[in-house]
Amino acid sequence: MSAIRILLADDQPLVRAGLRRIIETDSSLTVVAEAADGAEAIAQVAALRPDVILMDVRMPLMDGIEATRRLREAQRTVRVIVLTTFGLDEYVVAALRAGASAFVLKEAPPEQILAAIHDVASGRAVIDPAVAQVVIDELALRPARTELSRRFDDLTPREREVLGLLARGRSNAEIASELVISEGTAKTHVARILLKLGVRDRVQAVVLAYDAGIA
Repeated sequence: MSAIRILLADDQPLVRAGLRRIIETDSSLTVVAEAADGAEAIAQVAALRPDVILMDVRMPLMDGIEATRRLREAQRTVRVIVLTTFGLDEYVVAALRAGASAFVLKEAPPEQILAAIHDVASGRAVIDPAVAQVVIDELALRPARTELSRRFDDLTPREREVLGLLARGRSNAEIASELVISEGTAKTHVARILLKLGVRDRVQAVVLAYDAGIA
């Protein structure tokens, strides 16, 4: 099995060095490049095609949120984990709306950062527990874009029920427990929801549900 290829994007060399040291403790991960700003990160993605980017929010020339948005618009398959010291709602929501698959605070323990990389590379998505409720609360306050609601027409009643639990931050195991189904069945429902909505992970499904006024 090939190693997960990682790009580090942060304007502070010491931060990149610290992240590299954490990543090098896991033999299944490899850092293929570093970038000091969003524009450089985009160029490195085009040249090296990493699997995951650890992307700082605040960088000169182009910040991490704009870089994430441009990568999504260019339909790059790389997944973005936004790393920041700011657990503020506007940064969290902007990053997720831009297409980030995860949001982890820089002060998170190394094992949490490594777990986020593996989760995102496997198609799962992560929001740091310290800011998860802030994200959900902020999304719920935004005005609904009703034109998006038609994207949910193909969901079955059970899938809508599962989506509602996803929107409240429930894991597959918690969904299974609340609906009295197996965890495998819950996972299947989540996979079908992502396919029908045309999104690549559960975080983007939740963002879409709140934007459409469905959640």
